Amino acid sequence: MLLEVDEYIERLFVPRDPLFEQALRDATEVGLPEIHVSPNEGKLLYMLAKLAGAKHVLEIGLLGGYSTMWLARAIGPQGRLVSLEVDEKCVRCARKNLERAELLSRVDIRHGDARVTLEKMIAANENPFDLVFIDADKISYPVYLDQVMKLTRPGSVILADNVVRDGKVAREGETDPAVLGAQEFNRKLAANPKLEAIIVTVMRETLDGLAIARVKD
Repeated sequence: MLLEVDEYIERLFVPRDPLFEQALRDATEVGLPEIHVSPNEGKLLYMLAKLAGAKHVLEIGLLGGYSTMWLARAIGPQGRLVSLEVDEKCVRCARKNLERAELLSRVDIRHGDARVTLEKMIAANENPFDLVFIDADKISYPVYLDQVMKLTRPGSVILADNVVRDGKVAREGETDPAVLGAQEFNRKLAANPKLEAIIVTVMRETLDGLAIARVKD
């Protein structure tokens, strides 16, 4: 039923796009894990970036560039997206996909450990981002949240994918490091007095969720 509803929404609101479909095929061909956002969630990211009027975006976790393409389209030709990725294979694949879609000029790909890169960005006092999308290793989510708070401003939007983990975050006694990371992230997000936030469930073959937060004025 979950997949049926998701496919129904996709048919109505996310018309097939050869560029996005080829990006997914390329990612599969080079052996990247199939953990990209769904077409519906890609459209949701696009809509949220549009609604926020985002022109300066930070993405933590590039993978094959699928979500990057959605965000890069949303910010327009005058926008700038910084994407952080540790895996060189992901960087090569995403760069190819972005170039084919004529979006590479909007994207600054920074290769390396995101935690280290973020610290360098903080030290360099980079301009704050209008929107941040976190979709990388779940264990580091709590650290990423602390770091991006220093790279945002009042009104900035912070998004984080995979924060429900098929419902496991609601259970006590979990031992999976990814679940524990998501649980800690969710607690910190809810408790941060500088943020107003919620988690929206995302359904496909399993239950997951997207955290949506806004830095208070």
